[in-house]
Amino acid sequence: MAPAYCSGVTLGIFCIVLASILVGAVAQRIAGLGFALLIAPFLVIILGPHAGVLMVNICGVVSSSIIVGRVWKDIDWGMFRWLVLPSLLGSIPGSFLAVVVPSAPLSVTVGVVVLVALTVSLVLQRSDVVVRGNAPKAVAGFTAGLTNSMAGVGGPAVSAYAVLSRWPQRPFAATLQPFFVCIGSVTLAVKLLLDPSQAPVLAPWMWLAIGVVIVTGIVVGEKVGRFVRDEQARLFVIVIAFVGAALAVVKGLLDLQG
Repeated sequence: MAPAYCSGVTLGIFCIVLASILVGAVAQRIAGLGFALLIAPFLVIILGPHAGVLMVNICGVVSSSIIVGRVWKDIDWGMFRWLVLPSLLGSIPGSFLAVVVPSAPLSVTVGVVVLVALTVSLVLQRSDVVVRGNAPKAVAGFTAGLTNSMAGVGGPAVSAYAVLSRWPQRPFAATLQPFFVCIGSVTLAVKLLLDPSQAPVLAPWMWLAIGVVIVTGIVVGEKVGRFVRDEQARLFVIVIAFVGAALAVVKGLLDLQG
């Protein structure tokens, strides 16, 4: 039997996409972030930079929307407002760049953004500097909106702020969920208005399968999270993200040369 195709996506490739989304959803529920960090580099390789990042945005909005109801009591709404308003401003230029930049350079950009953001976050974890005030919140929000729309990853910028401000893990993880819903929705709207052809074209059963996998990942993450310490979850996310980002950079460089 010939392999099943849907806009160039074989059944085998789609299974890899589902596996990536499942792992990302588990990480998102355990650590509060990690969905985009884990799956963005891999989906960029599998689906291409434009469709891959857009798929990350779609899945990120869905997963965070589901998690919001589970963490509602821990959300810091004051912090949320200071982060989300600047992030919306950053999403607009980032979405424009994501549409007009050719696929190979964007693939490299996706990988480099993740690598740099992860490295900076790791360095900051060892710093004794503590930031205060609203200006750092606004900078973190704007940067998160920019990188989320360009590369599908908005978490590292806010994570860096959380480390420097000593923001406790529980309200941090909870507040990120409505934050990701907002910046992801704006990014999707702007990108589809600028270039509707970027939307991934999948069969209806594929979209249904993605939804089921996201819900399954969140349920699994909620159960596993009871036995996983915060530092263990973050280490897991960082290792996988480094590998995926490096692969995305290599693929983009090879495409530029070939």
